Amino acid sequence: MIDTVWLDEEKDLLMYIDQTLLPNELRVCSCSDIFDLSAIIKRLAIRGAPAIGVGAAIGLYAAASRFEEESEQGFLYSFTKCAEYVTNARPTAVNLSWAANRMVKCANESLGHGVEHLKSALKAEALKIYNEDIETCKKIGIYGDTLIKDGAGILTHCNAGSLAAVRYGTALAPIYIAAEKGKRIHVYADETRPLLQGARLTVYELCESGIDVTLQCDNMAASLMASGRIDCIFVGADRVAKNGDAANKIGTSGVAIIAKHYGIPFYVCAPFSTIDFSCESGKDIIIEQRDGSEVSTLHYQKRMTHESAKIYNPAFDVTPSELITGIITERGIFKGDEIANQQ
Repeated sequence: MIDTVWLDEEKDLLMYIDQTLLPNELRVCSCSDIFDLSAIIKRLAIRGAPAIGVGAAIGLYAAASRFEEESEQGFLYSFTKCAEYVTNARPTAVNLSWAANRMVKCANESLGHGVEHLKSALKAEALKIYNEDIETCKKIGIYGDTLIKDGAGILTHCNAGSLAAVRYGTALAPIYIAAEKGKRIHVYADETRPLLQGARLTVYELCESGIDVTLQCDNMAASLMASGRIDCIFVGADRVAKNGDAANKIGTSGVAIIAKHYGIPFYVCAPFSTIDFSCESGKDIIIEQRDGSEVSTLHYQKRMTHESAKIYNPAFDVTPSELITGIITERGIFKGDEIANQQ
């Protein structure tokens, strides 16, 4: 299991796996330009809420390390503008703004000792965010593992594994911990239309880790749950509202509805940095709308629908808290209505 994003400390570069090329090519790339960083996040070369946050923090430092401003105020102004620019790359994943705001706060709190001190402080903060993510995801895995019995069948949607974080991931962290303990598990992965993160990424990393996995089309989830082969469901989240509503990859709410019908526990795995306490409910979450070509042409040799057809392509949907059995965090497992008390 290699890291998804990291800092080349000698060259001050953001290093990352380009996830748009998986599963056919594993390519490691670098970045130190703020415009490139925004584009990388927009085109999903770095994706997954935790990875976006860590990547943004490291990328912001990499860009700032090359600033030529000699005054602290000039440096701070440029850095703040860079953080604002990157934050707009993807509006739904709260970890992006969380990490950018944390880096800006670090810069503000480090004033008074010169520009080089500012750069050193930002580097330390980026590395701290990186290391925290590894520890946080492992704790999510440890808590989630308590819900997995030996021989369990587990369904997941999209990719919230090691590729969506630095290491371990969120929704797949309990699976990795269970596997480390020697539990026999079988994972069923929805392909996750239209970008196929389940087929391309989840199946890739589980196969590479030697974990038994079966791929299915999204519209096969109900049939699979009806068969009795699913004991629990783990998904990630890009933003959790104060009332426990959770935004995740499009199709997640449908999985939750079916799970409720069949009485299958449905868990959302998310670090506390994904909880937006300023967001009262899922109705307040901005849902990213993506280009229709992802539906009509991206994975086809020829366009698969009429050229005049309108295309609806939201990147996320919101699962109401009443459909969520529990939210697994690094601090423990909570019911949706308990989240507000954890602020």
